[in-house]
Amino acid sequence: MINIDLEALNALERRIHATLTEHSKQTDNLRIKEASELCGCSVSKISKFVKKLGFNNFKQYLDFLYDRETPETALSTELHRLRQFIDGFDSAKVDELAKIIGSHSKLVLLGYGPSHLCAQYFEYKFKTCTNRLAIAVPDALSAKSMSDENTLLLIFTVTGSFTSFEEVYKDTKQKGGDVVIIVEEYNPEVIAQCDKTFFLTQAAQSNTLRPFEKTRSMLFIFMEEVIKKLMER
Repeated sequence: MINIDLEALNALERRIHATLTEHSKQTDNLRIKEASELCGCSVSKISKFVKKLGFNNFKQYLDFLYDRETPETALSTELHRLRQFIDGFDSAKVDELAKIIGSHSKLVLLGYGPSHLCAQYFEYKFKTCTNRLAIAVPDALSAKSMSDENTLLLIFTVTGSFTSFEEVYKDTKQKGGDVVIIVEEYNPEVIAQCDKTFFLTQAAQSNTLRPFEKTRSMLFIFMEEVIKKLMER
């Protein structure tokens, strides 16, 4: 899993990210030593910054910075994809999301199409199993009207490519709420739309499938573990 967390950065790290983002507009590539010289810090600091931001290494961060596609992996059957997901399951991400949810008194669950049906199911589970106030909404306008300073907006999506979440993110933040996007497949374009993003896998489903035709198996597995963690607490 990849977890991009801009809010976790301190002032220096935010400056590093801003500097490298601006520099990427002027050059086609960048080495880690050049990045350290550009930012006036050590190579190890750049490495730590990249990992703190949520990437495995500097190369993966550059792929995000230059909006490059991640290397494609051979497509496999859904069962094989799920096995890879389970074998590499990161329970720390479950704990992290459960902690975020636990710090809010109100949950607004947003999903489009089949993802809205998932949101309705999770609304039921949150209410009956964790006794938490949860409301599933079908669109950004509804999410905006339901949000306040006590709100955590949870956005569910498979690819993050059906629509932009940037506007609903800004509206929710203006009302004092927080936003988390949970995406099944890695999509670097989503990162800029929110401070907190959970990518569940890099193993994409077939590109012949449209978003509403894709499975949401990993989304269910991950969220069921989160709800189970909340029940334990």
